[in-house]
Amino acid sequence: MSVYRKVRSKLYHSSDYLQYLWERRTFKKIRKEFEQISDRDFAIRHYRQVTGKDLSLGNPQTFDEKLWYLKLNNRDPLLTICSDKYRVREYVERCGLSHILNEQYGVFDDARIINFNTLPSPCFLKCNHTSGTNIIFDRTKPFPKRSFIRKFNFMLKQNYFWVSREWNYKNIEPKIVAERVLKNKDGSPLHDYRFMCFSGVPKFMMMDIDTCTEDGAHSPDARRNIYDENMKLLEVTFSRARHDIPIPLSHRQFEEMKSYAAILSEPFPLARIDFYCVDAQVWFGEITFYHAGGCNNIQPHEWDLKIASWIDINNIKREN
Repeated sequence: MSVYRKVRSKLYHSSDYLQYLWERRTFKKIRKEFEQISDRDFAIRHYRQVTGKDLSLGNPQTFDEKLWYLKLNNRDPLLTICSDKYRVREYVERCGLSHILNEQYGVFDDARIINFNTLPSPCFLKCNHTSGTNIIFDRTKPFPKRSFIRKFNFMLKQNYFWVSREWNYKNIEPKIVAERVLKNKDGSPLHDYRFMCFSGVPKFMMMDIDTCTEDGAHSPDARRNIYDENMKLLEVTFSRARHDIPIPLSHRQFEEMKSYAAILSEPFPLARIDFYCVDAQVWFGEITFYHAGGCNNIQPHEWDLKIASWIDINNIKREN
């Protein structure tokens, strides 16, 4: 990451108001510059801007190239349901896994109607149609209610599709979801367990740490280890720096998550299925189809090609 991007990231996470201003500027800039160009042209320009590399869509070979191919061509309606952080619960229940769903306190169309006097505390608040629009409400601590309303109501008016042309977000009805804060009784931090699955086959898992700040926002200091389907640590980096924290899962917990990931990912050529483990209990997190928006840095390059080879881009649902 460049010095400029590091400074920008630190500033972004230092103030709720700066976050709001940056996100407002970003959405306006994207709509102004890119709304009139085709999805394909956007893909090529956006990828070059973010990674500095050219994107080959005619003969996709790398992980990112195949992600962008799926972005531009896969139009399975189930993608929309599973990308919706509210409606995905329907899908998890249909798969017979309602027991791993976190408790939900409420769903709101407007931040101004949330009654913080009756809302359980602590509570995790998030938008269902974006990535990273999160905050934790805890009535024992100061809460920026005014900036929360301003930021979340602004985000409710945005279509996240325009950020990186992920069609699966285009038709989601925006909501604010309130749910229980997951935390270990001993206060130890939660890790994100993210299984990358290919047509229902979990091939590897990302264990991310420090992904959230204390207020629930995305952290710029997140780190990541990669493990194979047998819990073996791989000499692979995937966009984020590695960490030296041992995996705190038992073999049973790992296999339990892997079995759930296989069930939930079965209809999709590629799906990242996320879980948490709280006091030995497994909980569902979310389903992501285009990891990091298709702008990744996988090292060594041989692993980039290997992972890409697991993605079947031929059996997809296209627009009529």
